[in-house]
Amino acid sequence: MFYGGYAYHGSTFEQTYRCYPASFFDKPHLEGGDKVIMPPSALDRLASLHIEYPMLFELHNDATQRISHCGVLEFVAEEGMIIMPYWMMQNMLLQEGDTVRVKNATLPKGTYVKLQPHTTDFLDISNPKAILEKTLRNFSCLTTGDSIMVAYNNKQYYIDIVETKPASAVSIIETDCEVDFAPPLDYKEPEKPQQPTIPTSKAAAEVGDTVVEDEPKFKPFTGSGKRLDGRASKLQASEVPSTAHSVPLDSNKRANQQTSSAPATTSGASNSTRQKTGKLVFGSSASNNKEPQKAPAKEEEPPKKDELKFQAFSGKSYSLKR
Repeated sequence: MFYGGYAYHGSTFEQTYRCYPASFFDKPHLEGGDKVIMPPSALDRLASLHIEYPMLFELHNDATQRISHCGVLEFVAEEGMIIMPYWMMQNMLLQEGDTVRVKNATLPKGTYVKLQPHTTDFLDISNPKAILEKTLRNFSCLTTGDSIMVAYNNKQYYIDIVETKPASAVSIIETDCEVDFAPPLDYKEPEKPQQPTIPTSKAAAEVGDTVVEDEPKFKPFTGSGKRLDGRASKLQASEVPSTAHSVPLDSNKRANQQTSSAPATTSGASNSTRQKTGKLVFGSSASNNKEPQKAPAKEEEPPKKDELKFQAFSGKSYSLKR
């Protein structure tokens, strides 16, 4: 069957054209979508076949066995010629003047699309979702393996169609489609800092050294305690034997002199403190020992060298009773 000098077979539309980019005919708006411009004879044939709308076509490059899909914008091209977006020609591996076979097709509505940007610059856009939605309004279908072009802010971003469902080519006209993104092609995960590997023998030796060094650093309760009555603490020798030996002999002699030179009258006060160590007791025990406290205090006086030293309970006592 011949129509207008071109051969059409059966009830389907199939024709071979020579392709040219949109820039050859001053139609830059074609670069923002996937639609082509076909000759008027194609419209006459499609009208006679009662093709379903929207009109979708399958493109074949027989030389490289590449297949893609597209829609049609208008029928004003010269006979035997088809005008295509340049990015579509790149997907089909076509040059200016190469032949491409065009065939009508019916595609299911897409439910899922997975996209992968070529560069991470696309993710740096303030709102990439809105830009992508606006761009896809100019597309009629998507084919797995194609790379579409998104123009924004005088810059072109290329995005690969990684996966489409329910088929390898789907229509995206008037349909709700789930969109997923894969990591960009030039994306690199941040490298984790690598810790230098240490042999097990050296590591064990270092751990042992650190333990030995850390042992003598901290010793709790190593201080010495002193009593208010001037006597040596009973727990001092047992708890901290090392500190007891470190005290000079002169201090021991002086302590003995202080205890021997202490007035005998302090026995009453010491008796009161013996009742409950660490507590002050006010009562008859302190007043009854008034007379024996005064007499020996005058007889024996501490040496002048020890006047400035502290002597517990060496003062005079007074009674409230007269």
